[in-house]
This record gives sequence, structure tokens and C-alpha cells, in this order.
Amino acid sequence: MNRELVFLRIFAVATVIGITFISLTAFKKSGNQKFSEIDVERINIVEKDGTVKMVITNVDRFPNGTSKINNRPTNADRKKRSGMLFFNEEGIECGGFIYDGRKTENGHSAGLSLTYDQYDGDQVMQLLTQDIGKGDKRSVSSTLAFNDRPDKESQLKTMEIMQELEVLRKKDPKAMEEKYKEYEAQGILGGVPRVMLGKSRSQNNGLFLFDDKGMPKAMFYVDKENNAKLDFYDETGNVMASFPEKKN
Repeated sequence: MNRELVFLRIFAVATVIGITFISLTAFKKSGNQKFSEIDVERINIVEKDGTVKMVITNVDRFPNGTSKINNRPTNADRKKRSGMLFFNEEGIECGGFIYDGRKTENGHSAGLSLTYDQYDGDQVMQLLTQDIGKGDKRSVSSTLAFNDRPDKESQLKTMEIMQELEVLRKKDPKAMEEKYKEYEAQGILGGVPRVMLGKSRSQNNGLFLFDDKGMPKAMFYVDKENNAKLDFYDETGNVMASFPEKKN
């Protein structure tokens, strides 16, 4: 009996020492870990305090309102896409990169978007490509755009307002439009393009400038017939001058 007790004691001590050794050697290893290949559905890049700074995700795990990131609700109206989301030091979303591409019933639909948001607001810069095919016709547009956003814009406030407007839209669409204009006048909602560089949907390649209401003011471009043009627009969006002048 004494021999058995001694054996059990020695075995228990040896087991504890072995487990301790394995644990220490397993977690003591430092430096970068090397992988030849890794499959993952989502990666959250975090700071030491747990603040999420970047999310790399597939379609199914793309955040769209069912979860919170940095204790803040995510956009429920955004369609899921594969890509990345960026967050600033305060945990507020500040931009992202998404893309897709698939065949449709009579063609295809593909696109890419890289955006940067103003602080606690929506996008003020966007690199956008859209590729739409229908039958034997194909339209491809690629632009770099710079936008104006409201000074008093807030992501959380915008989410609340959009929910309010959606409820109002179902009851009274006209009242919803008036309410939107009120928020726009207060500098809470809105946003307009100011500068676009690239290829438009009308297949014009050039520089396109807009006023603070989003109306076109000047365009310097090469059209699909390879003609170089410079157009100026009035407050209503009508061409008031062109170079070279249009021939009657």
C-alpha cells in the first residue's frame, strides 16, 4: 500500500511538472508565426485594448446591423459584400473596400468600391468601378469622386433619422420628402459630388466639376467619338458655353 501511494504521488508530481513545462514552452514562443496557407471567414484586426481597427470578411460574416463593433451598431441597410471595413482610434467606421461580380439572367454585374469617410460621417472620397452587361451590350464606368458631406453629420444620428424616414415613407411619402429637406437644411443629412475624374456612364472620359448643390458646372472630357470637349453649365444644368463651339 505504501509503495502504491509513493508511486501515485510521484506520478502526480511528474504530471504537473510535464503540463507546466508544455504550457510554458507553448506560450513562451514569440515572433511571427508562418503559415503556408490559411482559410478563414473573417479576421478582426484589434489594438491591445480590444478596439477593432479593421475587419476582413467574407459575405456571410459581413456586419450589417445584427451585431455591434466597438460597442456601436453596424449599418443595417448596407448590402453584404466581401471586403474590408476600417475603423479609427475611437472605434468609428471610417471607410472600406468591397467588391463583387456575378452572372445575371441576361448578362453580368460587377463592381468595386474603395471609400474614405469624413470623421463620424459618410464617404468624402470614393474609387468606384461598375461593370454591367445586358445581352450584347456592356457598360463600364470607373471614377475617382470627391464629395461634400454635411458639417453636423453623425453616423448614429443618421441611422436614427433613416429609420424615422423609412417609417414615414410607408405612411406618407410626400411628408417623408419634406422631413428629409428639413434635416438637409439643418446640415444633418445630404451630401453631393463635387469632383469626378474618370469614365462616366455615358462613356465620356474626363474631369467633371459640380457646385455645392451637386449640379454640373464644368466638364473637360473626350467623348466616345474621340472628340475633346469643354462644357460650362448654368444653375439649371443647361450648357451655356462649349469649346469648340457646337456647329448648327
